[in-house]
Amino acid sequence: MSSSTPASFTHGGAPDQLAAPGRGVPAAWLALLAGPLSFGIAGPSLILPDAARDLGLDLGAVTWIVTAFGWAIAIGTPLMAGLQSHQGVRRALLTCAALVALGAVLVVSLPSLPSLVLGSAAQGLGTAGFTTIAMSLTRSARSMGLVTAALATVGATAPLIADLVGGLLSWQAGLALPVLSLLAVPCVLRHRPAGPAPDAPFDPVGAVLLTALVTALVFVPHSWTVAGTAAVAAGGLLALHLRSRRDGFLPASIVRAPVFLLVSGLAFLLAATNFGMIYLLPALLAGQADWTSGQVGAAILGPLMFGGLASYGTIAATAKAPVKAVAWLFPGLAAAGVGLACLSVSPAALLIAQALTSLAAASGQGAFAARAAAAVPDGARSTAMGQFNLCYLLGAAFGPAIAAALAG
Repeated sequence: MSSSTPASFTHGGAPDQLAAPGRGVPAAWLALLAGPLSFGIAGPSLILPDAARDLGLDLGAVTWIVTAFGWAIAIGTPLMAGLQSHQGVRRALLTCAALVALGAVLVVSLPSLPSLVLGSAAQGLGTAGFTTIAMSLTRSARSMGLVTAALATVGATAPLIADLVGGLLSWQAGLALPVLSLLAVPCVLRHRPAGPAPDAPFDPVGAVLLTALVTALVFVPHSWTVAGTAAVAAGGLLALHLRSRRDGFLPASIVRAPVFLLVSGLAFLLAATNFGMIYLLPALLAGQADWTSGQVGAAILGPLMFGGLASYGTIAATAKAPVKAVAWLFPGLAAAGVGLACLSVSPAALLIAQALTSLAAASGQGAFAARAAAAVPDGARSTAMGQFNLCYLLGAAFGPAIAAALAG
């Protein structure tokens, strides 16, 4: 991003204070730009059986559609942040829009597994970029809260909405719901901050090494030994590269910012806890109550919706709180939720536990993102948002795997 781009938060004050004059992009459009990413993560859960039936495949094969999306948002988050940092907001937006549109066309028009996997991956790359752009363009803690609340709320309702769209139109249309993010592109283009892209040369070696590291980390929950070894090797090579290229794809100003590292690590932990709870809760509820799968799904929707909607007010209320306070508050909420789930003997207590972890994760994502942005120089903001979101997404990937290992 250009050094002339207005910063969203001041570096020395509260994160909800504007750093520069100007209208900026209305927060509602930024929320619409980012929110549909959650359709690709949670939306397919109820319509994959229909896809498997129509394609004549087993359910395990069609889950590659979701795997492709998850991998794409993981690698797309830092890559598209790098594109924004080096080429500017306009080019990054148009590139992401083209990827999302291409992905939607592939998903809707060609009912074959290769096309669906490629289309899902393209949508993942594009929406990952949209989310990073949206968070980098927020100008206050409230607007950051609206963006992260949109992600959480869409994620909570995505399975039901995708199932409804699948019933009314087709399951392919349900898989294409991330395309709704394109509705925000014209307004974001019109209101985006002006300024030329920076002159810093692109760092292809750093981009390749970071992509390799992220890819390995994504597969660690599925193959601890092989993927873990690859992650250590890629991480070591990236660390060596950073010593010789301090202004490269991963700037030293981000790696050496203690607050950024702290809040990114906490975001990983909150996401892992929340998504681990989401994975475990249906089995726990089934063990304590004689509910059908539909009743379990409807019951879980309540706490997830609560976490997403209540996070907006929570982020606004903690906007001026020091880093140390929020660093204790949100992990404390998550820990309380886990403790309640471990000691619970009733479905109501389990649902309250999920509400606490959901609120902690959704609020923490927004509050910590604001502080991560304020902890780095203005020119590194888009890259920092990419790395921060990457940490949160990795937590979302690791949470269910850790929960499954503990349950086993």
